[in-house]
Amino acid sequence: MNQFRNRARLGGDFLRGSRPTNYHDSTRQSRRRHGAGRERAVWMGFSRARPTLETGGILIAVYLREKIVVWKRSEFSSQDEARSWWKMTDTPSASNLTDDLDSADLQGKRAGNPSDKDLQRADGSCRIVVDGSERGTRVIDVFQKSPIRVLFPRTCAMTMEEAVIINIAGGVAGGDHLECCVVALTGASIAVTSQAAEKVYRALDEPARIATKLTASAGAKLAWLPQETIAFNGARLRRETEISLTSGAELLALECLVLGRAAHGEDMVGGFISDSWRVKHDGRLIWADSFRLTDDVFPHLRRKALLAGFKAIGTVIYFGPDLQSRLEYLREIASAEYNFAVTSIGGLIIVRLAAKASFDLKCTLRSFLERFSSALGTGPFRVPKMWSC
Repeated sequence: MNQFRNRARLGGDFLRGSRPTNYHDSTRQSRRRHGAGRERAVWMGFSRARPTLETGGILIAVYLREKIVVWKRSEFSSQDEARSWWKMTDTPSASNLTDDLDSADLQGKRAGNPSDKDLQRADGSCRIVVDGSERGTRVIDVFQKSPIRVLFPRTCAMTMEEAVIINIAGGVAGGDHLECCVVALTGASIAVTSQAAEKVYRALDEPARIATKLTASAGAKLAWLPQETIAFNGARLRRETEISLTSGAELLALECLVLGRAAHGEDMVGGFISDSWRVKHDGRLIWADSFRLTDDVFPHLRRKALLAGFKAIGTVIYFGPDLQSRLEYLREIASAEYNFAVTSIGGLIIVRLAAKASFDLKCTLRSFLERFSSALGTGPFRVPKMWSC
């Protein structure tokens, strides 16, 4: 099934392919047993042989809804009869075949389809603890569990400014569980980002879970600046961000979500998205926010009361000193930007951004970080170097 899907997506003819290496030997044995006039089909399985429709061909495979029907070559009196039968069959095109497979996979609990629980799942995590010292920020503790990796690239000055989180699995599938914990102790200053945009693939029935826990102590400066998360059509994601702040800390955190792959012309018409924030100051909850999309909501996302057709959205929060003056400065920036709004709730600055595509959102975020970092002064609140790699 995977081979059929891959060949269809590549735009190739999935009915033509190479014969198995032992085809001629098997055919000779079949002729000796059943006569030269009757060739028996040799089934080698899709992992070793692709279906073909040639003279003396091996087999004909037809995708009819969710079943593959294999016909023996000997059931047709001639090749012309086989070809005429094939033309009369309602054969899907490559694009239609892919769409049918996608829609079939979305019905995760249909008979014959496995559940995400039945498949191998990723369970990765990482923990980063940094502290301040006379020589700058130093790493106190690092823990990583596959498929999550943590790197600390250094500049020419040999100072640690960023931590980069890498998902070596290449993406997130249904049922996966990833967790990241960052603790900045007194005097620490660090920006944490990701190597690339995170991709959330189509799921059968189980959502992927991504948990982020950030802690900033008094005198610490922490910037959580991952690249965008791209949800494929049919993706199921539950993302939770928990932040614990102490008086005197400074934090800038963002999360971005892109619905569908713009380069593929993909329109997300089904799936499940749950994105929640919980922020505590000195142990007291000061802000909670949840964004939720389900199958019955996706058809209405173009309404102005919802996303108004925007496919890329972002949320930025800031906690630190001189909150009122920085709020006014951000409102000045927002007045010059389109689809950009700023407010203040519970001692936090909340920024909302929206764009038609991921590229436009990334450009807006770059402009925002460049201008806001100049107002904040020294610290990790700037465009991460990894964004330019």
